[in-house]
Amino acid sequence: MQLRRATMADFDQIIAILKDGANQLAEHGVNQWQGDYPSKGQIKEDIENGWAFLAVSEDKETVGAIAIVDGPDHVYDHLDGKWLSNTDKYVVIHRVAIHSQHSGKGYATKLLQAVINDIKVNRDDIDSIRIDTHEDNKAMQHLIAKMGFTKVGLLHGVYRPNETSYVYELKK
Repeated sequence: MQLRRATMADFDQIIAILKDGANQLAEHGVNQWQGDYPSKGQIKEDIENGWAFLAVSEDKETVGAIAIVDGPDHVYDHLDGKWLSNTDKYVVIHRVAIHSQHSGKGYATKLLQAVINDIKVNRDDIDSIRIDTHEDNKAMQHLIAKMGFTKVGLLHGVYRPNETSYVYELKK
């Protein structure tokens, strides 16, 4: 799995991947990404800040999208819990999606493993990796745990009112 930094030329493709991801969540009864998040403005900001990446498979197919956001991330200002690392030197994985045309091939695992490996090898300035997901997104919770993250707390109403997200951290 290769990570390719996205440019504005990739904007429509990222939107399509994330929209497909929202549809997949809805099909599984998960009420995540069913509103205006992630927004087009958020994706534009991700690209402009160098946070947006495309996941490219071994056969050179673009299979997914991900945002790797440098901290501090104010989404976590009201964490109900305790971090493993008391630091501002972290990155947050947001907006992870594998297009449904490519599901069932292990690409989500390969994508997160590529991100974790890249950060461990190339980001000496980073102490930990953080990620969160909707309380009903069991597939993502399973993947996060499989990748070695520790559940550290909850977010309440950050993305949408009355929505709870589980928050995880992986010390580098």
